[in-house]
Amino acid sequence: MKKLIGIGFLLALLGLGVGYFMYNKPHQNMEKAEADMTLESTALFSAFEANEAEANEKYLDKVIKISGTVKEVNTDEEGNISLTLESGNELFGVICQMDNLTKQEKTDFKIGEQVTLKGICTGMLMDVVLVRCVVA
Repeated sequence: MKKLIGIGFLLALLGLGVGYFMYNKPHQNMEKAEADMTLESTALFSAFEANEAEANEKYLDKVIKISGTVKEVNTDEEGNISLTLESGNELFGVICQMDNLTKQEKTDFKIGEQVTLKGICTGMLMDVVLVRCVVA
């Protein structure tokens, strides 16, 4: 019985150690992150529009360097910037949420401006979404 309690205690201690490590794991530095692939915003959107399951397999949780034309710029009440890039579709686009953990060198984006950003693809809702974006 004592042996069983000792093993249970060791497992609990190991679980707490792993949980503590994962909770305190530092964020990936997006400025220094290596892009897994480079695409135009229209090509990324087209891939998701044609076959979402296949595109998820290929792009989901990958660091993507994306280029495109700014269609819309939004800033929320906390100052977080979100850009929508042209996708070739009038209703939807590629949303790039700028990384609020990184000091952005550029924050004044204009509609119609060509930009190249780097971010993590989180898939498609109605728009394709990239998070933690930085100017590449």
